[in-house]
Amino acid sequence: MTVAAENTILETWESLCEDPRFQGIPFKIETDRSGRIVMSPTKNYHGFFSSRINRLLEQLMAGGVTGNEIGVVTPQGVKVPDSVWVSPERFRTLFNESASSIAPEICVEILSGTNTPRELAEKRELYFRAGAAE
Repeated sequence: MTVAAENTILETWESLCEDPRFQGIPFKIETDRSGRIVMSPTKNYHGFFSSRINRLLEQLMAGGVTGNEIGVVTPQGVKVPDSVWVSPERFRTLFNESASSIAPEICVEILSGTNTPRELAEKRELYFRAGAAE
């Protein structure tokens, strides 16, 4: 991805983060390659699974930091994995960014009824291209 394309994606994302119309909504927002907003309402089980995944990652991957819905800049817009694990080194880079310039090492998507195998494969590839290890 070119620096200009990444900057455009990031500028769009930052403007969404600052827009009061998108504060406190009960679902995550992502963007596509054209900068369009993609909203995904989730059911309660989604939040419970995400919390449980984070606790397991904290137990199994001592020393790192877990998070929920951390934006990741990809060539297809900003994607938001449901749960992530980040090493202390990468955390220092990502903590103050509005969307991650490099993906957390572990990005987890929780399957919901509306996900297609193609969509999940695409997101998996985008996270790997952005620097995820798993």
